[in-house]
Amino acid sequence: MTDDHSDTDESPDANTNANASADSTDEPDRVQVTVPDTVEFPRLLDFYERQTEETTEIVEFYDRLREGSLSTTECDDCGAVHYPPRIVCPECTSDDLSYVSLPHEGELHAFTEVRGTAPIGMTDDVPFAVGVVDLDGVDVRLSARIEGASYEDLAIGDRVELVLVDIEGPKEQDRVFYRFAPV
Repeated sequence: MTDDHSDTDESPDANTNANASADSTDEPDRVQVTVPDTVEFPRLLDFYERQTEETTEIVEFYDRLREGSLSTTECDDCGAVHYPPRIVCPECTSDDLSYVSLPHEGELHAFTEVRGTAPIGMTDDVPFAVGVVDLDGVDVRLSARIEGASYEDLAIGDRVELVLVDIEGPKEQDRVFYRFAPV
């Protein structure tokens, strides 16, 4: 699925302050994607979910992302941090969860390229890279599209940073998502 390039840089110092990126005054880069006005598939298949209190119980995740902060939930009872955000802790089943900010930078753990077929609404974007990112200083690994890089440009261990994606198109509210891009 991915190439393991042995000539990658060493991992960052394990003592890196986990909140350094999250607390930075620098705003992450922001790009914009457009969803067509005419959607030829049921709304149920819209890749970007609705992000209102009426449609999701993790609306705070999207509100924080819209404001420039990648976040997730931490259990107030057992301290477990899980990504994506949860409404119930899978470790202890508590529903006492708080949102915590996550770093905006990390290291590319694995990657591949979508070449032949893409999800509905993304077929014009092929080819594009997707990867698994280990966020700096926290035990969170997440998947994301890798913006502005092709498969040949990437190597395991590459440094990446958060990019916010404003979603245009049929919507009832402003929607946002995230990607990562090489540093």
